[in-house]
Amino acid sequence: MSMDNVVRLIEKDQYRQLPEFRPGDTVRVHVKVVEGGKERTQIFEGIVIKIRGSGLSKMFTVRKIASGGVGVERTFPYHSPVVEKLEIVKKAQTRRAKLYYLRDVKGKIKLKEKRE
Repeated sequence: MSMDNVVRLIEKDQYRQLPEFRPGDTVRVHVKVVEGGKERTQIFEGIVIKIRGSGLSKMFTVRKIASGGVGVERTFPYHSPVVEKLEIVKKAQTRRAKLYYLRDVKGKIKLKEKRE
């Protein structure tokens, strides 16, 4: 048995199944936060601006506008136990995979709604 096969066997039980989402979708990420000895769930809601990587190293970045009009981006590992749950609030149709231009957009972001 080669080393590559051993690594794959160990990785196999680390994979998680999240609902299918794409850049442009508005998602609500339930994040496990540990403060001191207490554990709670915090919700981070925003637009997915990029998904990168594959396998266990797959990550996605969510951007939201916090109070005061400041943009906040947070990158989550796709298969991490820190991400408790992911809800898709709104699906949008975009023409590109990385939505970095949203960083420069002031005010309300309008994306084309995706029809099912």
